[in-house]
Amino acid sequence: MSKHKVKLLILDLLLLILLVVVDQFTKYTAVLKLKNQPAFNIIDGVLEFNYLENRGAAFGMLQNQKSFFVFVAVIFLGVIVYVLAKTPNDKKYTRLHFLLVMIAAGAIGNMIDRLKLDYVVDFIYIVLINFPIFNVADMYVTFSTFILIIQILFVYKENDFHFLSFKKKKFRELK
Repeated sequence: MSKHKVKLLILDLLLLILLVVVDQFTKYTAVLKLKNQPAFNIIDGVLEFNYLENRGAAFGMLQNQKSFFVFVAVIFLGVIVYVLAKTPNDKKYTRLHFLLVMIAAGAIGNMIDRLKLDYVVDFIYIVLINFPIFNVADMYVTFSTFILIIQILFVYKENDFHFLSFKKKKFRELK
């Protein structure tokens, strides 16, 4: 592995740690300031902080399935690590690194809650559209996945992901 690749992966790791710390800090603050308290209005009728202990997934689905969520998170994290390690040292993949690290940070942030508390701390509520209560880790995953899909559909070309192929190279291609 080249020095440049090692530096890039170290930057990925530092960004990951920073994002997880931010997520965990916001959840810690939510527990301190919002638990057992009425909702805190940020923008009346639009946005409020409202403490919730979520034992399920998005929209409250799959309640009390901690082992399943941890298993899925570990699989996703393994795939992300594999892709980051295989990604070429080309500037065009900088966004890919950033987006995958954001997704990993969200998965780790919520996995920490599940392992430590048996639930995920949610606290951001968009009243205006009655959107389910969520947290910073959820925003990492949602926004990054959305942007990643846009990147894959409209920016990256089909052959930009050749490095992920499991096909064995022919002897002539190795020369």
